Amino acid sequence: MKKMNIKNFRKPYILIPTIILSILFLIAAIGSWAVFTPFCSEKGNSYIYIDNNDNADSVYQKLRPNAASVKILTFRLLCHFYDYQDKVKSGKYNIGNGLRTIDLFRNLRNGNQEPVRITIPSTRTLEQLVARIAPLIAPDSATLMKHFTDSIICKEYGCTPHTIQTLFLPNTYEFYWNVTPQQFLARMKKESDRYWTDEKKEKAQKLGLTCQEIITLASIVDQETAYTPEKPAIARMYLNRLEKDMPLQADPTIKYALKDFGLRRILHKHLTVDSPYNTYKNKGLPPGPISIPSMSSIEAVLNADDNDFLYMCAKEDFSGSHNFARSYNEHLQNARKYTKALNERGIK
Repeated sequence: MKKMNIKNFRKPYILIPTIILSILFLIAAIGSWAVFTPFCSEKGNSYIYIDNNDNADSVYQKLRPNAASVKILTFRLLCHFYDYQDKVKSGKYNIGNGLRTIDLFRNLRNGNQEPVRITIPSTRTLEQLVARIAPLIAPDSATLMKHFTDSIICKEYGCTPHTIQTLFLPNTYEFYWNVTPQQFLARMKKESDRYWTDEKKEKAQKLGLTCQEIITLASIVDQETAYTPEKPAIARMYLNRLEKDMPLQADPTIKYALKDFGLRRILHKHLTVDSPYNTYKNKGLPPGPISIPSMSSIEAVLNADDNDFLYMCAKEDFSGSHNFARSYNEHLQNARKYTKALNERGIK
């Protein structure tokens, strides 16, 4: 009988554990690589947006175009082991810039989203403001407008639909992408309250105006000139007219009433527009701002010049500055010079 070679018999039993260990080591190495290396190859910032109605599957689909299959598989395994399905949080998330898969998962699971920087510009209308804001956050323009013009909601912030713009001070603020309209307004109210210190409130009171009326007058000043050094003089001129119970007769309010901001020449036919913003027909300030004024215009009203001007007219050199007058006759002379310049340039 042939004798069995024991060495040859044992070789498979030695090789099998070695192969299994090698495979396990390889799997562990690949898993470690997938977990602790950048999720996607994008060197700069790259973002995904997770909505309130998203679930784990829809998040996978949003991530899929940005990474290799093994990274997506690893992410799905992490989601399975840590119950991400029940912890999906909306927001704007950075998935690029070398972010590791494990860190991306933690950010999404914990809701560590990237802030959005929003600059409130000096826009003429609320619609224009909303058009600038809406592309940067989750609520669309229709939703924002609905909330910003709702009388009950505006009242919660001490405003009306006409004065809600007084909360929006031109500056740059950080929000989260999934901010709600109410949260947005609450933040604007907080920033507005921070601006209106006791000192500023006292200045407004001495001028006989509320904080909202200061903003409203500043919006008129802002639309009258872009020449900052002249703003305090214009502010005082309008304050003088208010004190004397004279209509402001501010041309920018006519443009606002007509919603025709391209008008280069205000004619008598324009002055008949039936609107509470027509300061030729109605005395006092309009019901709210005609724009979001620059900070320089707000400060110009609070620190208005000491003058006794009652009239002004754009200079005939089209420099953007004005000729001021104390009497109506003097004003008519300035107006004739400006009208002549308009006619010579063919501006109608």
